Amino acid sequence: MKLREILKGEKPRLSFEVFPPKTDTAFESVKEATEEIARLRPSFMSVTYGAGGGTSKYTLDIAKSIKEKYGVSMIAHLTCVSSTKETVRERISDMKNAGIENVLALRGDLTDELKAGDKSSWHYKNAVDLVRELKECGSDFCIGGACYPEVHPESLNQKDDIKYLKEKVDAGLEFLTTQMFFDNNLLYNFLYKIREAGITVPVIAGIMPITNANQVERAIKLSGSFMPRRFISIVDKFGHNPDAMRQAGIAYATDQIIDLYANNIMNVHVYSMNKPFVAAKIQENLSAILKED
Repeated sequence: MKLREILKGEKPRLSFEVFPPKTDTAFESVKEATEEIARLRPSFMSVTYGAGGGTSKYTLDIAKSIKEKYGVSMIAHLTCVSSTKETVRERISDMKNAGIENVLALRGDLTDELKAGDKSSWHYKNAVDLVRELKECGSDFCIGGACYPEVHPESLNQKDDIKYLKEKVDAGLEFLTTQMFFDNNLLYNFLYKIREAGITVPVIAGIMPITNANQVERAIKLSGSFMPRRFISIVDKFGHNPDAMRQAGIAYATDQIIDLYANNIMNVHVYSMNKPFVAAKIQENLSAILKED
């Protein structure tokens, strides 16, 4: 099912993100973990895509398998950084053949090697180029994109960031998924600003449960996420105890989600990191809320 249909209505929705393996030897264990999450019957799931397209085959294999075996609607990520037009069109064709209906169109992360390389020959320099390619190919995908409540790390300021976001939406995006954030007020402020800018597509709130202290540094590095004092206190107190940190991290993420639902943000996407226990526990914590009509 296309996400434009799933995101309609006022019912609270919970979805999960998984990632493909980097090697053949890891495929079965990753597939088992992602299928365990699929058995939770989330509103939908998304499968990420490695930098430079290194895991593109696994992305489609997992997305197709879950869709066919469990009937869960899927989003397949697609990146374009450093890719040729021929390569991207081949991947688009593969997605069509796999029965994928929803695509998250992303530029992709710039590795150190890509940052240092010659970019003059790149067919796609930004995500908006990929969105236009998807539309020009005559595909019937429901296309989504990423947004940053705290400003994209490469943007000069939020005003410029929202201007570029509007360009992507005008090119054909039908929904947006946020980068992780740990203070809901940042999202509420961001939503006000983008609505003022004329961006009216549904926005899915992306929540990252931090279940071990090492994830904090990575979250800050990836997105420059602001860490509220309340959250830092949790890491300081429980970060040395894996079981306690996992429980506290799940509780913090659950609290964020409940607050989002209470403020009519009905679409929440959990970056579950191929951790079935984390996904299941959050869903269990929200079980009665998710039954609300």
